[in-house]
Amino acid sequence: MTSIILEDRAPALAAYPHARVVGDLIFVSGISCRRPDGTHAGVGDIRVQTREVIQNIGTILAAAGASVADVVDITVFLVHMEDYGGMNEVYNEFFTQEAGPARTTVAVHQLPHPNLLVEMKAVAARPTTTDKT
Repeated sequence: MTSIILEDRAPALAAYPHARVVGDLIFVSGISCRRPDGTHAGVGDIRVQTREVIQNIGTILAAAGASVADVVDITVFLVHMEDYGGMNEVYNEFFTQEAGPARTTVAVHQLPHPNLLVEMKAVAARPTTTDKT
C-alpha cells in the first residue's frame, strides 16, 4: 500500500493521506474545494465548488498515475439537496453516463467548514495497457 500526500494541495484535517493505492485501486479521501492556503473556492456557488473538487481529485489521481477518466466509483456529499442540479451540471462536464463511475449522492447535515457545499470521495482503477486499446 502506498499513501499519496501532495504538498501543493490543502493538507488533511487529521491523520490521513489524500489517497491510498492498493494494487491497481486508488482510494481518494473526501475532497473539498479547500485550497492549500486554507481558503475555499466558490463560497456559496455549487458549480464553482463542484468543478474545484473534481479538479482536485484529478490532481491527486495524476500523482498516482490515473485521471478522472479512471474513476469507477464516486460518492457525493451535498449540504443542500437543492444544489443537486447545479452539481450535476458541472459533474456532467467531466463524466458521461456510459463511461462515468457508479455514483451515490447523499445529503449531509454539514461538512467540516460552513463554506463547504460539496465534498466527494472516489475510487479509481489505474489504467493498464489493455485499458487504453
